[in-house]
Amino acid sequence: MQRIVNAQGLNMPKLGLGTWPMLGEECTRAVEQALALGYRHIDTAAAYNNEDAVGQALVNSPTPRDHIHVTTKVWWDQLQPDAMRHSLDRSLKALRSDYVDLLMIHWPTIDWDLSRTIETLVSFKEQGLARNIGVANFPLPLLRKVVEELGAPLSAIQVEYHVLLGQNALLDYARQHDLALTAYTPLARNKVSDIPQIQQIATKHGVLPTQVALKWLLDQPNVAAIPKASSQANQLANLAALEVNLDDEDRTLIAGLSKRERQVNPDFAPVWDAFDR
Repeated sequence: MQRIVNAQGLNMPKLGLGTWPMLGEECTRAVEQALALGYRHIDTAAAYNNEDAVGQALVNSPTPRDHIHVTTKVWWDQLQPDAMRHSLDRSLKALRSDYVDLLMIHWPTIDWDLSRTIETLVSFKEQGLARNIGVANFPLPLLRKVVEELGAPLSAIQVEYHVLLGQNALLDYARQHDLALTAYTPLARNKVSDIPQIQQIATKHGVLPTQVALKWLLDQPNVAAIPKASSQANQLANLAALEVNLDDEDRTLIAGLSKRERQVNPDFAPVWDAFDR
C-alpha cells in the first residue's frame, strides 16, 4: 500500500492526525507526541480554535517544518476576498509558518460570489502562501463547477467518509481529476467498534475494529484519513492500522454495510446529493 497520496503536486501522508476538538495544551501535547511517533500529516482549521496550539507543537518538535504536511481551512463566513486573506494571515501567524501545505474552504455557503472566492483561493497558491489548495464538504455538482467551469487547480477534497457512509461518486470524480480525498470522521465517531461485521473482521486478524475501519480507507487509491487521537495508545493503534492486511472477504463484508449513516450534518451544511450510498 502506498503511504503517500500524490495528486496535483500534493504529497500527503495517507494517515494524518485530526485535531478537532482538541484545544490548548492537550492539543499541543497530542501533536508533539504524534510527530514523535512518526506522524507527518496534521489537520487543523481556523474554526477549531487550535491553530495556535498546533503551531506551538510545530515549534517544539525537532521534526523540520518542511517534513510535516499541515492542512488548515477557512470558515464559511470568511469567504469574501478580504476576509479570506485576514483568515489566512491569522492562521499562518498562529501556526508560526509562512505557508500551509494545503489550504481548504471548510464549507460552502450561500449568497456568495463563488468565482471570486475561488479566484482568491488560487491567488494564495500563486503567492506561495498555500502550497496546495482544496475544498471540504462540497457536494459533487459544486466540486465539478469549481474544477471544470472555474478551472481551479485543486489538489484535494475533504469530506466525511467511513464504512457507514459511501462516497463513490465523489471518489470516482477525484480519481478522474487526480484529486486526493481526505476522509474525516473516519471511525464514524467510534461507531465502527460496535458493528458486528467489523468486529468479526477484527477478531479474524487479531486487530482492533478501529484498525479495520481505518485500513479499509487507507487501502483505497487517492484516499487519506485523519482520525482524531490524543492518547499515545490510540495514536499508535492508528499507525499500526497501516500494517493490517484486509482480504476480499473482508471488503465484501464491509461493502454490505449501510452506506448512508452521516454523522456530521450541521444546519449550514449543503443539501447532500444521492451520492450518500
